This record gives sequence, structure tokens and C-alpha cells, in this order.
Amino acid sequence: MLRKKAVGVLLKRSTYRLDILGMIVVLVFIALISRLGYLQVAQGKFYEDLADGNRIRLIPIMAPRGIFYDRNGVALVSNRPGFAVSLLPITGPVPDEVIHKLSEILNMSVVDIQNKLKQNSGNFEPIRIKTDIGPDIVTKIEERRSELPGVVIEIQPIRNYINNELGAHIFGYVSEINDVELEQGKANGYKSADIIGKFGLEKVYDRDLRGIDGGGQVEVDVTGRPVQVLGKKEPVPGSNMVLTIDYRIQKAAEAAIDEQLIYLQTKTEFTKAKAAVAIAMNPKNGEILAMVSRPAFNPNLFSRGISLKEWKEINENPNHPMDNKAISGEYPPGSTFKIITGAAALELGKVTPEEKILDTGKHWIIPKGNAMGEALGWIDFKQALAKSDNVYFYEMGNRLGIDNLEKYARMFGLGAVTGINLPGESDGLVANRRYKEKVYGEDWYLSETFDAAIGQGFQLATPLQMLQIISQVANGGHRFKPHLVSKILAPDGNVVKTFEPEEVGQVQLSERTLSLIRQSLREVAAEGGTASDAFGDFPVPIAGKTGTAENSHGDDHGWFVAYAPYDDPRIAVVVIVEQGGFGASSAVPIAKKIMEAAFNINQTATEAPKIYRTRVAL
Repeated sequence: MLRKKAVGVLLKRSTYRLDILGMIVVLVFIALISRLGYLQVAQGKFYEDLADGNRIRLIPIMAPRGIFYDRNGVALVSNRPGFAVSLLPITGPVPDEVIHKLSEILNMSVVDIQNKLKQNSGNFEPIRIKTDIGPDIVTKIEERRSELPGVVIEIQPIRNYINNELGAHIFGYVSEINDVELEQGKANGYKSADIIGKFGLEKVYDRDLRGIDGGGQVEVDVTGRPVQVLGKKEPVPGSNMVLTIDYRIQKAAEAAIDEQLIYLQTKTEFTKAKAAVAIAMNPKNGEILAMVSRPAFNPNLFSRGISLKEWKEINENPNHPMDNKAISGEYPPGSTFKIITGAAALELGKVTPEEKILDTGKHWIIPKGNAMGEALGWIDFKQALAKSDNVYFYEMGNRLGIDNLEKYARMFGLGAVTGINLPGESDGLVANRRYKEKVYGEDWYLSETFDAAIGQGFQLATPLQMLQIISQVANGGHRFKPHLVSKILAPDGNVVKTFEPEEVGQVQLSERTLSLIRQSLREVAAEGGTASDAFGDFPVPIAGKTGTAENSHGDDHGWFVAYAPYDDPRIAVVVIVEQGGFGASSAVPIAKKIMEAAFNINQTATEAPKIYRTRVAL
């Protein structure tokens, strides 16, 4: 009996254990099924993406940047097809072996490649390692394809500056976005490895020029080699730009500067004349027709990836090729400032056109004199401005005082940026009492007023500011904002935006004063004037002013400002040659060649009227 009871108890215990085990098994299956359901339903999309990430890649297709055209439709900056090397992280981090082999082929440091990979970790898109590689590198990569899993060759548009250095400071250049720019541009859709504008118009209008990138969904094999295209979104090209620049005038200005600098360095004592600026503008609306700064650089070096050696050559050049001296260079304006001094003296009644002042070679209060000790005797206003007489304008400074000189200099626009649509513009410096007191803690002296009256001492101006001054004289006192872009065009050619002339100021001068200044400037280019050798027999009447600015760091700078035709101004020009000596011999020859190009002087008579209308009557 007891034995039967014991067996029953054991059976009950076994059944109880089996029940518990069964429940555990059921719970395990429930947990597994629940987890499977969660993975399939709730997390299905996530793991599907992970799986696709092992075989599907999003290959970005870079949008071509907009094209720059000159005012007559000549393409100046375009795009060309090129190859880029990218890396696809297949199933995990790129093996060191692949990085080292790629480093050897691309002649690129391992560290640089690793840094690019770190910056772009965490996505399945290709990481661009090097742009604009040559066909020889493409061949090497294809020959070693099996050793380079994840390495792909992409086709991308490469910025092409058609004429190399021509217009370099206008266009600027493009290059790969850096960390700071990426952080600042994320809100506007910028991403790692983007090619963006870094300087000039490329930078100012980058968002218009860059377009919208496309992309392709591509299936790849285990080596990262594309197998088939699963989907594709075409890129949208950037907007094109019609500039105010005239290619022929720009080309002539650049050639004229280069030839003159070589001549000065090799045929004269001005061997340090290695930098110069020339700008041409329509004085009636502020359209820039040409802008040259020398020395320059080749923007193509940056679009293809500048080497350390190339960058060192540019960066260590003592004449700073990257500086756009047309808008950032600050120079004593020299005798070109006498236009302002004369205008102030006439307008305020400090002198009459008929009054004659005796020039004995030196002023009678402070013994400051003319260059080379020249003495012109009794001279009136027109003679003094035409012959750029220092003693006469010292006396004008004496009668005006520094405060009136400052007032009229600022009225003409000096001491403030012009507002041109380029980055890096300087505002110059107008000589005044407050500046000297603030910087040097000293009172103002009459001798400093004398210096200011002839554009020396504290006076500093950019070439573009001086171009505005001669333009205001030419057009009756109107100051227009200089600009370089005429229209922005959509890729289909439709006009997106048109840039109209913008008047930003006026010089309050009577027509009598302006007329007398114009007549005096006309005498500069006539027989006996300081620019008569170049323009005495010029077929188009020219008005202008030469200038020679003292330079404490070397030889004098040579200036020339001018406009033409005298009776209906359609082009204004400024030229400065650093350490070129007298403006009449260094700057005037450059301006003459620019004027010849603008008026097509060297062309046949049948062609001249046509070119005159399209290139000068703007």
C-alpha cells in the first residue's frame, strides 16, 4: 500500500515537472515568435535598409555649375568632364591594405585618405578621395580592380576656366568645402565633399551657380563594382550668368599690362614694377567692362586640386597674386586727387578760373615743390591741372584747409567701399584730423594739408574708387554702384534676374565747375599735356589725369584715369603700375591699348562703327 502511494507521488511530481517544462518551452516559443514578429514588422524596414546597404549604394551625380558668359555671349568659364576616385565602405571599415594601395596609386598620403574617411563615416554613399584624376590613374585602378574592393571611378563635371589666368580675380575659383564652411552651410544643403565657390563671383553667387545634385541607386558586387542601376535622378545644372565684362577689352587690358610690366622690368630702371591694375567701366551705369590685377593665378589649379608645391609658389609670392588689387589695394592717389582739390576750390570760391598763381618751383609758405624742381611761372586753373602742377594745388590746399578737403573727398565716395559685388573690398582712407589724433595722438599740421591736397600723406584710395571719381566727372556727378553681373539665366535660357544700374550718390557740383574740370582734363591728352605723347593724335577725344604717387617702400607708383569720348563718355579707365615711376610713362601706355580695344582703333573702317556700338555704346 505504501509502495503504491510512493509511486503515485512520484508520478504527480513528474507530471508537475513536465507541465513546468512545457510552460517554459511555450514561453520560449512565444518570446521567439514575438521577437521575430517585432523584427519583421516593427524593425523590418530598418534591417531591410541595412541589408540593402551591403549591396545598394547611392551614387551622387554632381550638378554642373552655371556658365559665365561675357556681355556678347562669349563663354569664359564652363565645365568639362573629369574622373574622381571614391571609396565605398562595403561591409565595414575600409581595410588598411586598400588604403595603402590607393595611396600609392594616387600619390596621396595615407593620413589624408583616412581623414576623408573619418569625415564621412556612418553612411553608405561613396566617399570622394580625389577629383580630376588623369586617364593613367583610371587605368591603374582598373588593372588592380580585384585588389581594391570598394574603390570606384565616378564621372563629374570639373570647373574649366577657359582662358586660364584671364579674369581670375573676377571669377575666383572653386574647391572642396572645408570643415568650417560645411558647418556654416549645412542649413543650406551643403554636404561633405561638395565643390563650392571660394573667391570672386564663384563665392558670391555660389548658391545660384551650383545647381541641384542628382544621384543613382546602384547595385554593387562584393568588390564595390556597380552591377546595375536601379534608379536615377538627373542633376539640375546651376544658373548661367551674363557678365558686364567685354572679353575683347578684358583680353586687351591683360595683354597690355603684361607687356608693359616686362618692358619696365627689362628696358628701364623700374625693375621692381611687377604689379599693376587696370579697370574699365561704363560711367553711365557702373557696368565693369574689364578688371585686371597683376600678378594673377590660374584658377584651374584649384578646381583640379592644387598641389602643395603650386600653393607654396602662389602663397610665398611677395606680390600676392591672390589679392584683387583692383578693389583691395590701397594706394596714395597722387596727382589724380587734384581733381577733388580743384573741384572743392572752384565750388567754394577759393579760386576763380581766371586767377593766376606764381609757381617758382616751391610754395612760399612751406618749401614743397614740383617733381624735378620744375617751375611753371604764372598759371591758371586749367594749366595747373593739365600740367599737374604741385605748387598751385599746395596753395589750393592752403586756402581750403583739411576739413574742406575731407568733405569733398567723401562727397566723391572716398573713404567708403563702392559696394561692388565682389568680396574683399577695402575702403581706403581720407586724410582728416580725427584719424591722426586717434592713431598718433598728435595735432594736424599745414604741411600735412599740403600733402593731402596732392593725394599724398594719409590719403589712400583703391583703383576702383579712383575710377568712380573720373566717372562722376564724366557723367555729370552721378555715382553708380559698380557691378559685374548683367543677368542670371536659368539652364533653359530664361531670365531669372536682371541687374539694373543703381545710383548710390551724387557730387554736388555746379555745371560750371564740372565743365571747367572736364576742359582741363581734356588738355591733359592734348598737345603739351602730360598724356599728349600717347593721345595727342588719338582718333577718339580723351580726357584724363596722370599721377605719380610717392612710395615709401620703393619706386613711385604710376597712375592714369581717363574717359572717352570727351563729348559723350561711354568708357572710363583707371590704371596703376606699382613702382612704375611716372604715370605718363608707365600707366598711360596701358590705358591707350585698352581704349584702342574699346573703340576698335586697329580694325578696318567698315568694322569700326559696328564694334563701337556694341562695345562702347553700352
